[in-house]
Amino acid sequence: MALVLALAAALPAPAQDEDPVELSQIAPLSSKSLLLDSSRAGDALVAVGERGHVLVSKDNGATWEQRIVPTRSTLTGVYFHDASLGWAVGHDSVILRTADGGATWERVNWAPEDETPLFDVWFADAETGYAVGAYGTFLVTEDGGLIWDFSPIGEDDFHLHRIRAADDGTLYLAAEAGVAYRSDDDGMTWEELPSPYDGSFFGVLPLADEALLLFGLRGHLYRSEDAGVTWQQIETGTVAMLTDAARLAGGEIVVVGLGGTVLVSTDGGRSFTRSQHLNRRGIQAITEAANGSLLLVGEFGVATKTLSELT
Repeated sequence: MALVLALAAALPAPAQDEDPVELSQIAPLSSKSLLLDSSRAGDALVAVGERGHVLVSKDNGATWEQRIVPTRSTLTGVYFHDASLGWAVGHDSVILRTADGGATWERVNWAPEDETPLFDVWFADAETGYAVGAYGTFLVTEDGGLIWDFSPIGEDDFHLHRIRAADDGTLYLAAEAGVAYRSDDDGMTWEELPSPYDGSFFGVLPLADEALLLFGLRGHLYRSEDAGVTWQQIETGTVAMLTDAARLAGGEIVVVGLGGTVLVSTDGGRSFTRSQHLNRRGIQAITEAANGSLLLVGEFGVATKTLSELT
């Protein structure tokens, strides 16, 4: 089981890039290597993972091309604002930036001495963005990701795993130790939400209106109708760690996890059916492609499936 939570106890102190750049190496089997996150870049797909692997597909996942990037650190999160502008984060506090749809990348942050991995990145617009990670690390940029500043959101040093935005702009953060946060002012301030569970959360998925899903260890999945004030536990039929989720264009919701776990809901996340795929190898992330197919990334590399193949 390949996870990205093998961390060392160190206080985060982000540093801007001042060290020699070590380029990633082209690996013929990179599309079958451990990949940890994916994103849409317009009609293209981008996946990132171990050893600085960055893969780009321009045909909805049928074929992939690895890009050479200025890091060999494991990449754990990737986000695109549009078809051109994107960012990837990972171990050694590395942050990469692209302005050409993932064709080329520059390293804009790197602090290996801190031994503090970043787990996720999200941008409100082309200038303002946030990167989150271990020990309460919360980084803010206001210049498109060229310079990042450490800006803690609370007194605790819980690992911050995933940041997501609702349709109305409300931001949510999933963290360890049963902690979740909400921001109603574009990330300026954060409120800790009442927690339905004391185990780690690895993902959050805002739904329509004020509904959202929160999920993590041992198959725990919760639904809120009121922006995280109250919660209802949803039966999943699994104790596998749940790692990511997507709301599809057709309205379906898909949650994925370790052991090849796939949960599908057609009623707004109130109930789910469970299946297992990819020879029970762990799924780390899911992204809907431009043609409606689903990109899964994880221990197996990349795989594209239709929704009917997962149900």
